[in-house]
Amino acid sequence: MRAIQITEFGGPEVLTVTELPDPVAGPGHLLIDVARAGINYADTHQAENSYLAEASLPLVPGGEVVGTAPDGRRVVALVGSGGYAERAVAPVPLTWDVPDAIDDLTALGMIVQGASAWLLLRRSVHLAQGESVVVHAAAGGVGTLAVQLARAWGAGRIIATASSEAKRRLALELGADAAIDPGVPDLTDALIEANGGRRVDVVLEMTGGTVTDQSLRALAPFGRLAFYGMASRQEPEPVRPATLLSHSTTIAGMWLAHVFQLPGDVMRAALDELFGLAADGRLRVVGGGEYGLAEARRAHEDLRARRTTGKLVLDPSR
Repeated sequence: MRAIQITEFGGPEVLTVTELPDPVAGPGHLLIDVARAGINYADTHQAENSYLAEASLPLVPGGEVVGTAPDGRRVVALVGSGGYAERAVAPVPLTWDVPDAIDDLTALGMIVQGASAWLLLRRSVHLAQGESVVVHAAAGGVGTLAVQLARAWGAGRIIATASSEAKRRLALELGADAAIDPGVPDLTDALIEANGGRRVDVVLEMTGGTVTDQSLRALAPFGRLAFYGMASRQEPEPVRPATLLSHSTTIAGMWLAHVFQLPGDVMRAALDELFGLAADGRLRVVGGGEYGLAEARRAHEDLRARRTTGKLVLDPSR
């Protein structure tokens, strides 16, 4: 089969198209003919071995696929690695049927980005009716869905940040009440001003560095910041527990992998709700572009340069 293989860690230049033997599905696993693979920002960390889970070489990147099981069912699955290929193997517990009303793009958009947005709002910050929400990187895969979910679940004022005018327009179209540039000289003041002069209740943050620092300073009493990534690759300032007392602040971290350690099938509950909202037309995955297998390197370059919006997918047939 054709696949992308990494034999040394690094930037987009290490992604190489190659021919590999078909993977074999052992007990408890399923071989999937891949129709599309999801491209996530986490894949860029996986390629340089800077992700939360350490990688080993050689490596076929890509953690999510949608395609056909041997019995003909359309399925979407988390594979950990191996997704950038014509065929991939997934653990059966991490494989879910795709309803007929859900297309491949939507299925892939929900399994990581949609589930992440669902967990951030439901579990990490426990969004309450009428609360203000800041969604950083609001034109990205998680951000576009988080804006829509916050609106569907009764948030008050939704403030989006995005790095370009086109991305800010998209956030407004999806339901944000205000959209600002995160690169303004004083982001704390800009967030408070966008919220009508009031401090904000909730922040969803995946940038790191000064964006995290300034967002924390914009939180209202009992405000919550959920941190789920560090796209800038810059650490925020250390937070002393005593400083959390000044506004009764909560900081949460979220890594999707931990959902499988919760009691009950929380992932199934999330996907059921997400697919239902999508089928009803209340939630849509914004397509950010489709790349052929030979274009995987360019996809990573575009992601790292912040040239993309929405959900990116890889077509292994070309």
